[in-house]
Amino acid sequence: MNNQFHLVVPCFRESGRIGGFLPELCLAVQNLGGVRVQVVDDGSGADEAQRMGDIIDRLRSSHSCLLSLKVLSKNLGKGGAVYAGWAEHGGADWLAFVDADGSCSAAEVARLISMTHDRVTRDRMSNDTNALFASRVKMLGRRVERLFKRHLLGRIYATLVSEILDIPVYDSQCGLKIIPRRAYEQIKDRLSIHGFAFDVDLMVALLDSGCRIDEVPIDWKEMQGGTVRLMRDSWLMARDVMHIRACRTKFKSTN
Repeated sequence: MNNQFHLVVPCFRESGRIGGFLPELCLAVQNLGGVRVQVVDDGSGADEAQRMGDIIDRLRSSHSCLLSLKVLSKNLGKGGAVYAGWAEHGGADWLAFVDADGSCSAAEVARLISMTHDRVTRDRMSNDTNALFASRVKMLGRRVERLFKRHLLGRIYATLVSEILDIPVYDSQCGLKIIPRRAYEQIKDRLSIHGFAFDVDLMVALLDSGCRIDEVPIDWKEMQGGTVRLMRDSWLMARDVMHIRACRTKFKSTN
C-alpha cells in the first residue's frame, strides 16, 4: 500500500475496554501496510494513562504499526483528542480515527482503508480524493445492532443537521472517518468544536472547502459502557448545530 494512513484512536478512560479491540485493530491494519496507529489519552488522569501506556507498550513489541501513547494534560473532548493525534501525522496522505470501544470492528476499519487505497489507485489520474465517513445504515448487506434509544437519538441529530445546515447526511456521528490530509490542512484553523458535535463541524468545513464526502455503510455492533440522556443530549446537540450554522454564515460572509 503506497498511501500512508495515520489512524488515531481517541480514548477517555478506555483502558478497561480497549484491551480486546486494539490488538485486533493493529493486526488488521498491519497486514495492509502503510498504516500507523496512535492512541490518544484525552486527559484521563495519571493512573488511567499509566494503565493505557502499559497496554500499548506490551502491544508495540509485536505490532510495529502502533505508536507510543500520546497523553493530553487535560480533557479536550473527543475532537480535541483526534486533532491532537492528527497533528503528528508524519506526512501521511490520509488521516483517520476510530472509536476505542470496538463497535466498529477492526475488520471494518481495514475494509474502509483498503477501499480508500483502491479508489486512489483507480482514480489516480483524476485527483479524486473524497473523504469516507462510515455510516450505520442497514443497506448493501450491512448489519447494524444498536440500542433503540441510541438509534433514536442518532436519527434526531441527523435530522437537525440536515435541516439546520441544509446538508443531506444519514449518520454524521459514526466513529470511523477517513479524510485526505491536504483537505484537513486547508480547514483545520476553521474548526472550533472539540466535543460531541466535532464530526459535524469537520463535515461542514470539508464540504465548504470543496472536499466531497462519501457515506459508506458498515457493520456495527453497539458496545456497553456509554450513557445516553435523550432530552439533555438532544438539547446540547441542537445548541452545537446552531453554533456551527452561525460560524458557517460568518465564515462565508468574510470569504
